[in-house]
Amino acid sequence: MPRKTTIACCSLSQWALDFEGNLRRILESIRLAKEIGARYRVGPELEISGYGCNDHFLESDTFLHSWESLACILENSVCENILVDVGMPVLRNQVTYNCRVIIYNKKILLVRPKMRLARDGNYREHRWFTAWTKKMELEDIKLPPLINKITGQSKAPFGDALLVTVDSVIGYETCQELFEIHTSHSDLALSGAEIVFNSSGSHHELRKLSQRIKLISDGLNKTGGVYVYSNLKGCDGERVYYDGASMIFINSELVGQSNQFSLEEVEMISAVVDLDDIYAARNGVSFGSEVESQKKRYPKVATDIVLCHHDGLTMPTSRVIPATIHRPEEEIALGPACWLWDYLRRSGCNGFFLPLSGGVDSSATACIVASMCRLVCQSVKRGNAQTLSDIRKMVNDQTYIPKDANELCGRIFVTCYMGTENSSVDTQARARNLASDIGSYHLGIFIDTAIKALIGIFTTVTGKTPKFRFYGGTNTENLALQNIQARTRMVLSYLFAQLTLWSRGSPGSLLVLGSANVDESLLGYMTKYDCSSADLNPIGGISKNDLKKFIFYCVEKYNFTSLIGILGAPPTAELEPLKDGQLQQTDEQDMGLTYDELSLFGRLRKVDRCGPYSMFTKLLNLWHSVCPNDIADKVKTFFKKYAINRHKMTTVTPSYHAEAYSPDDNRFDLRPFLYRTSWPWQFRSIDRAVATANKSIITQSARKTPDLTCNERDDASSVGSDTTSASMVYRLSSFSSSSLQRDHPDTGFDSDLPKKRIKVEVDE
Repeated sequence: MPRKTTIACCSLSQWALDFEGNLRRILESIRLAKEIGARYRVGPELEISGYGCNDHFLESDTFLHSWESLACILENSVCENILVDVGMPVLRNQVTYNCRVIIYNKKILLVRPKMRLARDGNYREHRWFTAWTKKMELEDIKLPPLINKITGQSKAPFGDALLVTVDSVIGYETCQELFEIHTSHSDLALSGAEIVFNSSGSHHELRKLSQRIKLISDGLNKTGGVYVYSNLKGCDGERVYYDGASMIFINSELVGQSNQFSLEEVEMISAVVDLDDIYAARNGVSFGSEVESQKKRYPKVATDIVLCHHDGLTMPTSRVIPATIHRPEEEIALGPACWLWDYLRRSGCNGFFLPLSGGVDSSATACIVASMCRLVCQSVKRGNAQTLSDIRKMVNDQTYIPKDANELCGRIFVTCYMGTENSSVDTQARARNLASDIGSYHLGIFIDTAIKALIGIFTTVTGKTPKFRFYGGTNTENLALQNIQARTRMVLSYLFAQLTLWSRGSPGSLLVLGSANVDESLLGYMTKYDCSSADLNPIGGISKNDLKKFIFYCVEKYNFTSLIGILGAPPTAELEPLKDGQLQQTDEQDMGLTYDELSLFGRLRKVDRCGPYSMFTKLLNLWHSVCPNDIADKVKTFFKKYAINRHKMTTVTPSYHAEAYSPDDNRFDLRPFLYRTSWPWQFRSIDRAVATANKSIITQSARKTPDLTCNERDDASSVGSDTTSASMVYRLSSFSSSSLQRDHPDTGFDSDLPKKRIKVEVDE
């Protein structure tokens, strides 16, 4: 008789400390699992309390309410005759653990603590929990009175063990344990586990899903077996978005995958697996010898539970399916949109307000909101009662049904072009046309009157009238006049966000959206407390290059033809005077670095953990054809501006986390915000390396063509060609004194870097 069983794996949109809502979603997932005849239901990590409780895990209330929720699950009739695996925080002997609790028919079979805690990037689990380090050891936990009253148990098994049913053996991993160098599922397999369940709280990053799939598949290629991966989904109160994509594998092949992005609060996938297929995969000499060599085995919690179906002979097993992996531009369209929806519906606000400048960044933000409206309409059409209830509450109309995405957009999304005398006609038209494409309620205003009033106050007090550099003013005046424009936009954004619905005869208020990308945040290319200061920023963790790809995707996917002109326009802040109606200011010129370079520098700084010197040496190897002097000055420019502007990350708008090099100081990137901005020791190390590199170039060139000479250079790409001289002079091809001094408003960029071209003498 085949050993076939049905497994249910859930993705739940849990919310930190929402014990009532979390319980409702857990019970609904168990009900759905029972409906399809599942024998085992597994849910995501810390699903009872919500993963993002953070310092609330230091409060006794959180543990009390978690046990109370578990009591409700134990008593509910929907949980009869099915193995239920739920995640919750547990306090044992005054030590806190991140645990899985496996229950069956009002009994706690096993409490399995997490053994490897996440402590990098967005995670600080060691702050709240202790890892269970007693591998393959089992002890007891004393159960609280409210649980004892239901189960009749005074204690339950606690630790790292296998659960043994009449017809199978089950093992456990939790989230981070999958990503460790030595994963436990190999040891579990060698100890006889046929099925391994993993409860996870893994956040979305662009291009990350394929990594999870590879880790699971590669592990099963060696051991065989069934691997069931359950992941959280949604925004549970933080900057990260848990992207679901729960999966079921058998012998390294995918047989079930839930949506990576959706508005459904409860998603369940199931699979019918034949456990005899595992025996076939493991029936090899190498696996058998590895089993025999095991010196220590897992303790076992034995039960009389039957996991397999008695009528499994005619039951078809689940077929292999291809993995669904979205392109990065699709991930941008879906992930931030789902995150915005969760935040909006749970915040009690009635929509979004966006300062729409007509550039790539604010346009990408607008397109993400438009994508959200499409997801909402699709969810309503599929009969999702929760989505319909949420949107009716949002628009204050209990009979409302959205007609289409554009109509919904007009109800909950306000865009506003805030122009000045420095704004071009082109950007105003681009903003207006995009608003028409997506259907937002659009306003076009000019804010010169407000700006002049503020400057007038200063003039009245001081008797001085600042002027733009274009009209002969100093750099200090120029920056101040740019900053006041940007900050006025922020003040007006919040005014319009609070009163626009009122002016239209509707109650409520709007959340203000920011639109600074991750590269500009990295360099601090923004005015502190300007319109980058907002309630939320859906693109704050996304690079400029990925945003451009996303814009092009929106042209193709949604036919937003207005975006074509936006793609072709140079990025600009439009804060300095126009010359004959034409822009004189571009972002890359202001920054002194290209967006390609910023993206690379960001990854080297955060992901590869490079300081100034190690970044220079890496770039020296990556950019073979670029002059070492140019590389050195780009690195110095980056780190100098990064250091000067790091303080801006302490107040950065909460942003959707999408990139591993995000500079967000509040959760992800824990670096100082007060630096010695001249980096004297580090920059001298670079200078010595430059001299060494130049000498090496000359020596190598001399060996090839000793008769040629190298004069003053404009083309950095020709470095390394067959030229030589006893004295070489390199010019900075991408820098001038003005670009080194010029910075975006409010950077405070000083002039420690050389203002003249650099001459490097290299003697043979």
